[in-house]
Amino acid sequence: QQAYAALTNDTAILALTSSSDIHHYLNEHHHGCFRGCEIHVTLEPCAHQGKTPSCAQLLLTLFVKKVVVAKADPNAEAAGGAQLLAAAGIDVVFAPSEAADDLLRPFETWQRKPFVTFKWAQRLDGTIDGGIISDEVSRRFVHGMRDAADLLVIGGNTVRIDRPTLDARMVGGKAPDVLIVSRSDDFDDTIPLFHVKGRRVVVASDFASIERYRNVLIEGGPGLFETAKALCDMYLCFVAPLSGGTIRFLNENNKFQIKHLRRSGADVMQWMVNG
Repeated sequence: QQAYAALTNDTAILALTSSSDIHHYLNEHHHGCFRGCEIHVTLEPCAHQGKTPSCAQLLLTLFVKKVVVAKADPNAEAAGGAQLLAAAGIDVVFAPSEAADDLLRPFETWQRKPFVTFKWAQRLDGTIDGGIISDEVSRRFVHGMRDAADLLVIGGNTVRIDRPTLDARMVGGKAPDVLIVSRSDDFDDTIPLFHVKGRRVVVASDFASIERYRNVLIEGGPGLFETAKALCDMYLCFVAPLSGGTIRFLNENNKFQIKHLRRSGADVMQWMVNG
């Protein structure tokens, strides 16, 4: 989609959000603009028609010359795209990379369990309380994550104190279902998160309901961090160039490996896994 717009200056395709619509638009309007191109993909292009059309078939239609694949598709139903391309005379090369493994981590996890990300924001002194911490760029990014999430998990005390909405309004996105982890359900029913249309809110003392979802985002502090530790596949921390507040992560025996580090507005964004 983005490459087509860059190659042709036809930006109408950028307004499309459905994969099927994008496939159809490319089929109808490519006019050979990808002929002879070399395409790099993280995952082997799918050979089957599922919720979206076949990516391998699309590449055949676009007359690409070479496809570099970081990883074969582990899903037997969708696999076979590399063979389909090679049979049509396209040069297919497998080139594994750690970066591709990191990008594919959620996809591969979904094959067996929900993918769970724990997110928090802190100042340079480690404090997490006392009002807004993250830069607007970071907050918009988190709203994008909520839009992509099926379930958002939050602690009961945070709900009572912050009275949040927990939606994706900054990106015009959908609001995920919410699991409030709490030993009691004594919540003020005027708190905004309870009044988001189409949302399911569950209050429970455990994480059992997570199993009904695929992409789970946990937003919390030290207490929720400790109780959810065994569930988490990835951690996301925003560090703001500020000081102030009184509550810090003082949990012991935690070691992380940074997988991706970059600026996010005035903040630093760190994607991590257990070290």
